[in-house]
Amino acid sequence: MPSQEQISKELLDAMKAKDAVKVSTLRMLIAAFRNKEIAKNKTLAEGDILDVIQAEAKKRREAMTEYTKVNRADLSAKEEAEFNVLKVYLPESLSEAELKTLAQTAIQTVGAKGPQDMGKVMSQLMPQIKGRADGKQAQDIVKQLLT
Repeated sequence: MPSQEQISKELLDAMKAKDAVKVSTLRMLIAAFRNKEIAKNKTLAEGDILDVIQAEAKKRREAMTEYTKVNRADLSAKEEAEFNVLKVYLPESLSEAELKTLAQTAIQTVGAKGPQDMGKVMSQLMPQIKGRADGKQAQDIVKQLLT
């Protein structure tokens, strides 16, 4: 898991290499860290750093989708380049099969019988997949398994 110091060092390396996309993305990320620190009124813990990186990556993914819908390939490509910089700092994503296995285990653990138990299953599953899978994808898999 990256630290703020590691990201700052990589910013300096990117500045030396004149990698404009990486420089701007890492500056944006460092600013997001500072904003989160100000909001919490304390320094960020490792989990908070990961949350900020995930939030910024999610913004880039959503922006890529929206720009593609309105035929703005130039802006979509910019967001994709920024996402690719952020992706390096994210934990490895779970495959759909791994996610399905974790969901089945969570269903068995809570003894879920049907869709009415979805909340119990999701509360059991989300801490296990935090940062490694999309919550919407997990929700869809759990819904499919419970019906």
